Amino acid sequence: MDEVSERDLAFLRQAIELAREARNDGRHPFGALIVNELGETVAAALNNAVRPNGDPTQHAETLACADAAKRLSDAELAKCTLYTSTEPCAMCAGAIYWIGLGRVVFGLSETGLMRYTGSHEENPTLDLPCRDVFAKGQKKIAVSGPLLEEEAGAVHEGFWV
Repeated sequence: MDEVSERDLAFLRQAIELAREARNDGRHPFGALIVNELGETVAAALNNAVRPNGDPTQHAETLACADAAKRLSDAELAKCTLYTSTEPCAMCAGAIYWIGLGRVVFGLSETGLMRYTGSHEENPTLDLPCRDVFAKGQKKIAVSGPLLEEEAGAVHEGFWV
């Protein structure tokens, strides 16, 4: 885990707030944002994976990645950090890898999420840490997390019942 700054924690709290917005909008409570090296938010997204209006592949991280990849060069993406309320699943880790982000900072761990979701049919969690996915690739992606797990977990309390 690399060093975490107060700025990192502030952006992580913004991702947690996006998750709260998603929940308040009837979506699964996940949020993500991508920040460039200057500290500017270049993409932000709420989870949109719930049918019938959503698509199961529209996790907050994949939506933010798709948006950023359309607007930034490979070199710019490599200097960006994705902040996400919950550890990226295997699908999202793949998206992060393929667009070439340089760093990920997450709140609630995948195993921590399972304490809230259990075996809920709308979130059949893959117990595959993003670090393990990234370790199989040829690009280096720095990962910090879990961080602020209580704050990140609070967004899920009572949601998955």
